[in-house]
Amino acid sequence: MDNSLKYRMLKYKTKNNIKLALIATTILAVSCSKKEKVYIDKEYVKPKIVKEASSAFQSPEESLNSFYLPEGYKIELVASEPMIDEPVTLAWDGDGKLYVAEMNTYMQDIDGTGTKRSISKIKQLIDTDGDGKMDKSTVFIDSLMLPRMILPLGDGELVVNETDSYDLWFYKDTNKDGVADTKKRVYGYGARRGGNLEHQQSGLLWNLDNYVYTTYNPVRFKFKKDTVISEKISHMPRGQWGLTQDDMGIMYYSTAGGENPAYGFGQPAQYGDFSPKERLEEGFNITWPIVGTPDVQGGPRRLKEDGTLNHFTGVAGQEIFRGHKLPSNMYGDLFIPEPVGRFIRRAKVTNDNGLKVLKNAYHETEFLGSTDLNFRPVWSQTGPDGTLYVVDMYRGIIQESNWTREGSAIRPVIKRKKLDKNIGKGRIYRIVHEDFEPDQNPTLLNKSAKELIEYLGHKNGWHRNTAQKLIILKEDLSIIPDLKELSRDNEGGFIQKWFGDDSKDYGLERIHALWTLEGLGEVDKELIIEKFSDKDPRVRITAIRLSERFIENGETDLFNYFEVLAKDASVEVVNQLALSLRYNDTEQSTSLLKKLQEKYEENISIAHSTKESLKKDDEVLNALKIRIKDKPSKTSVLRGYDIYNQLCITCHGPDLKGLPKEDGSLVAPTLIGSKRVKGDKTKLVKLVLNGLIGEVDGVDYGVMMPLKDNENIWIADVLTYIRELNDEDAVSSWGDVGKTRQRNKRKDYWTLEELEKSK
Repeated sequence: MDNSLKYRMLKYKTKNNIKLALIATTILAVSCSKKEKVYIDKEYVKPKIVKEASSAFQSPEESLNSFYLPEGYKIELVASEPMIDEPVTLAWDGDGKLYVAEMNTYMQDIDGTGTKRSISKIKQLIDTDGDGKMDKSTVFIDSLMLPRMILPLGDGELVVNETDSYDLWFYKDTNKDGVADTKKRVYGYGARRGGNLEHQQSGLLWNLDNYVYTTYNPVRFKFKKDTVISEKISHMPRGQWGLTQDDMGIMYYSTAGGENPAYGFGQPAQYGDFSPKERLEEGFNITWPIVGTPDVQGGPRRLKEDGTLNHFTGVAGQEIFRGHKLPSNMYGDLFIPEPVGRFIRRAKVTNDNGLKVLKNAYHETEFLGSTDLNFRPVWSQTGPDGTLYVVDMYRGIIQESNWTREGSAIRPVIKRKKLDKNIGKGRIYRIVHEDFEPDQNPTLLNKSAKELIEYLGHKNGWHRNTAQKLIILKEDLSIIPDLKELSRDNEGGFIQKWFGDDSKDYGLERIHALWTLEGLGEVDKELIIEKFSDKDPRVRITAIRLSERFIENGETDLFNYFEVLAKDASVEVVNQLALSLRYNDTEQSTSLLKKLQEKYEENISIAHSTKESLKKDDEVLNALKIRIKDKPSKTSVLRGYDIYNQLCITCHGPDLKGLPKEDGSLVAPTLIGSKRVKGDKTKLVKLVLNGLIGEVDGVDYGVMMPLKDNENIWIADVLTYIRELNDEDAVSSWGDVGKTRQRNKRKDYWTLEELEKSK
């Protein structure tokens, strides 16, 4: 039975009770005849741990034998060397062509010699026979400097960002030969991007809300057919390598520097970082590899008695799985690659009274583990075929050269295991299940906007998001009536339940229809009000978010509806209302927020949302602006504020007092009241230029990376901001940083003892 017939049946109204009875009987018969297999992962017996594995390269076929997965799951090779070399991320276009970014100069020896050469590539891979394995490869873009972000748009179109740059470049293959032949900068930022390459932006994620997000930068983008619009948003979480979203556009961040596997998913990113400690179950950060981990930066303190990694440290490339060709109990789970520990964690995303909580899906076991020391999972992603893909950089050294220098804990291990010799390879895998056949390649690029509408309710989240993106890029306004009709159809869930049609989630279909309308510039107030009472709470949440443009304009007629939504049975709906009301400065908004604050003071999420919304402003930044209003260093302080929140915040925390770990200790020492910050400016600059190793005030925080690759003004600005919050004078770009850089001949990290003795 096709969908249009189902709609007509359900919408058909009759007073004839006999007809209604017949329909009800048919519904019952169909629903009872269809049974879905229930999948419950069986605990698999963890294999004996290989404490001291060989570091020798294994062939792709040999590596497949090194993996351990739960019963029923299999791992398949999609591509390997020589087709790909040093892969770090991937993305598909609407027809399933796979783009792979390679960092071909990354750590080619223990010192990272030649890292900044512009010889890296982006490949285009195609599976021509539909067997799931790539068999055609072209160099889509050559001569790049460590490409780190890619976003496919239309046919042969790719947006790219390179390391040490904020710029976004639009490449296009106009003659369909698999090689880009035109290039245009669509976003530029005057300054060169500073910081170690591990601590720069990742992402270019086209979110459900039609903005494109990255991890570090406080900027988001909207892509139109002929232009890119940027918008500054200073409250966003800042992660490192990897960015993913769930069905509602909630993004999940991670940071290796802060050893934080997952955060920022307590609310949509534009409302700020909400990451309470309760978001992770107790013991979540304890890891369960199956191979000894000799090359961990923290040394022995980061190892268990059996020699395996005891805590997340290299987390990267996480993914909320939203595919349809693996067991349904896997949908919505978070997968976290750990390249240092050579495993991938599967986390269940549970709901505790409106608070998302992550729990390991297995007891003292990981979803995927390998005994191959060169297995380096750095990215994971839901594929258009409905399976889970994994990017394996497959190499010896995974840490960047700032962490492998003389004096580091891992340099002797790298030499002993000869890990520095293992370069120039790479693999892409997909995880499948014995009970499912992966889909074939999609064909979305040449479909009209009207034809793409049906994919807004596809079971695979990749299809839904890709269809939404392509419709918006086509800018075909003739389909707006169709999208409105689709978003108004509240009956899909009834059909899905009774007729056993599990091809679509009709609530999600309505959500994508609404956001697609937003992307086309059509936010209908009447429709939004209608959706306030949609039977699916996720649609009600979407309607509240879309009403923010009216809230910002001070349209108080919506408050009659908000008063009703404040009593909604769903705490998630109430929480979204608390978040959105921050955009309205009226007394009605404040009054309603205070009522919610009082009623939900025991609810972690709503209590946080009401507290933040009642601020109605960025108190930190406003206080800073007032503080420096008449100071000549004002511009430098504000630039430093941005730099700090892009780089330093992940270790030193938003308040400069050090970011707390799960056990209460700090990732990095406090900068408030620090003798290094308040002391000699020259020594502070030297510390920042070369980095720091060893104890700080009796505590070993690991390694502070050198920042000498950044320009003098960059270093001066961030240090001026930090010193301003310590009531100290500014650091000048040339007088303090430039001269110190010229005189500083040191190549290695400082220890505090050596720094104090230095002239």
